[in-house]
Parts: sequence; structure tokens; C-alpha cells
Amino acid sequence: MAKSKQPEFEISVGGEPYVWRMQRPPAWSSDAGAFRGMALAVRHAEGQREAVVEFPAPPQPKYGAPTLKASMIKPELVARAIASALEAGWEPHSRGKSITFTVDADGG
Repeated sequence: MAKSKQPEFEISVGGEPYVWRMQRPPAWSSDAGAFRGMALAVRHAEGQREAVVEFPAPPQPKYGAPTLKASMIKPELVARAIASALEAGWEPHSRGKSITFTVDADGG
């Protein structure tokens, strides 16, 4: 069965339009054997190069807690994460494979 595509959301940062989606929700990683934080995939609305912004793992959720959905993520957090990726050297209009950036829990 094919995995359904995650919904994309539009956001403006510094007057520029960006599109983002949740690439990975917080979850257990079989590779690392630990709980990992969410990752957002971001690209400029007119660009091709994608940035993956990884957040640290939050406290492990209690059994039965609802799964984090992209619509639950605050736009301010996404905007700070995009600004941090730009400050770290992401060039959204360049070509090439996606670049991964690690930010803190506040997106900085």
C-alpha cells in the first residue's frame, strides 16, 4: 500500500513564500534505538532545493496520547526554523539535494 502524501502548508518568512510539510513526527527510531524529534521539510514556493529541519526529541508521550499532526504545529515555530536554516546557509533557490539542519525546541 502506498503511503499517502503529507499535506503542505504555506508560510511567509521575511516577505518570501515558503511551503512546508511534516516529514517525520516524533517517534521511536529503530536505527538509533531512541525517541527522535519531528522533522519538517521546507522549500521556497518558487525554488527546488529542500531543507529538512530536525527538532530535538520531546518528552516521550504517555500511552494513548494523540499523535502530533502537522496542523497542530504553530506557524511561529515553523517561521523561526526556516529563518534559522537561512541563517545557517541554506540557499533555497540553488540546486542540489536536500540539506538537514538541527534546531532547538524553539526553532532557533
